[in-house]
Amino acid sequence: MPITANDPKRKTWLDTVPNTDFPIQNIPFGVFLTRDDIITIGTRIGDYAIDLGALHQLGYFKGIELTDDIFLQDTLNDFISDGRKTWRLVRNRIAEIFDKENPKLRDNKEHRKHILFTLDEVEMQLPVQVGDYTDFYSSKEHATNVGTMFRGKDNALMPNWLHIPVGYHGRSSSIIPSGINARRPWGQTMPDGATEPVFGPSKLVDFELEMAFITTDANALGEPIPVNEAEEYIFGLVLFNDWSARDIQKWEYVPLGPFLAKNFASSISPWIVTLDALQPFKVESPKPEMEQLPYLQYKGKKSYDIHLEVYIAPEKGTETKVSTSNFKYMYWNMSQQLAHHTINGCNVNSGDMMGSGTISGPTPDSYGSMLELTWRGEKPIKLSDGSERKFINDNDTVILKGFCKNENVRIGFGECRTKLLPAIKQ
Repeated sequence: MPITANDPKRKTWLDTVPNTDFPIQNIPFGVFLTRDDIITIGTRIGDYAIDLGALHQLGYFKGIELTDDIFLQDTLNDFISDGRKTWRLVRNRIAEIFDKENPKLRDNKEHRKHILFTLDEVEMQLPVQVGDYTDFYSSKEHATNVGTMFRGKDNALMPNWLHIPVGYHGRSSSIIPSGINARRPWGQTMPDGATEPVFGPSKLVDFELEMAFITTDANALGEPIPVNEAEEYIFGLVLFNDWSARDIQKWEYVPLGPFLAKNFASSISPWIVTLDALQPFKVESPKPEMEQLPYLQYKGKKSYDIHLEVYIAPEKGTETKVSTSNFKYMYWNMSQQLAHHTINGCNVNSGDMMGSGTISGPTPDSYGSMLELTWRGEKPIKLSDGSERKFINDNDTVILKGFCKNENVRIGFGECRTKLLPAIKQ
């Protein structure tokens, strides 16, 4: 089935600015609370939120097999479960409805009152109920940087790293949408030179620049997903900030890996950009440095050219860009991650979230965490207000941004914005 929604020549009758992250070729999906305190599933074009529940009730999806309540829910899980054919039909129809030459809704003021909202009239929610969350460790540059810091250059990568997409199972309950504050966590740390751990607020809170993909119901228990079929089961992508407490992490991660250092908060952008919308931006993955096992070998382009930026805004001051990276740097791509995740028969469900792992590029300005950008705090970053940062301070706001762009169209993710509040007093 063709993806007519991606037609770069298509224009919309809605007013949009030239460089919007959300042109008519994007058509992401999210969940929002309307001005009437109704939760609905929606999409976005320019600076308009579009109520898909109202659009469906008014007959605009006639001819597409959808349940009456498919968009009248507080999560996208059921819609995602319907599969890629349904996602594509719905995106194509939305593109038709809002096409500049289509008068059906354009000229119906009464219908527009129920369907269209300005962004200040809605409150974005978590778009999916995340049943399970996995975080990978798939950027070679990031893994090399961190390994060099703690084990030296000669032993930077662990022996398994070039053979498998390393990952761990995280905590889904603390995944929050952009705009919800995080709080500095408490935990055990082992200060330099100490012989016993101490308990207190983390002193080294960090962001991690990541992206996460959302899956649909993919496989029965015991049945792996082949690497070249994996994208059929990926609904879309969000920006992802996997907050980390580096001092807690250093003490606790041996022998079983991240725990309290990672599960206090992970932030996502609220609009899920579909894999269909990203098709024009597919690129080659980095070439493997050694032959991979057959179940991880793939054909074609599996990576995406997504430009990524990180900004830090102090409580009183303007934001400063501290990192510029790209999703295409990932050594292990999404298809390999999902194939590896299920090779043992692990079943994947609608709304499951898979984090990419910190995305770092080849140059110091493209590193995806403060741990790397300041090299463990040895090289502080100066913000535009003159202050310096080794890690994230209380009341700092971290903003992730991401977009794809070619000569025809720009497809963006908006922002993932989170303020770090002080630790709760104990």
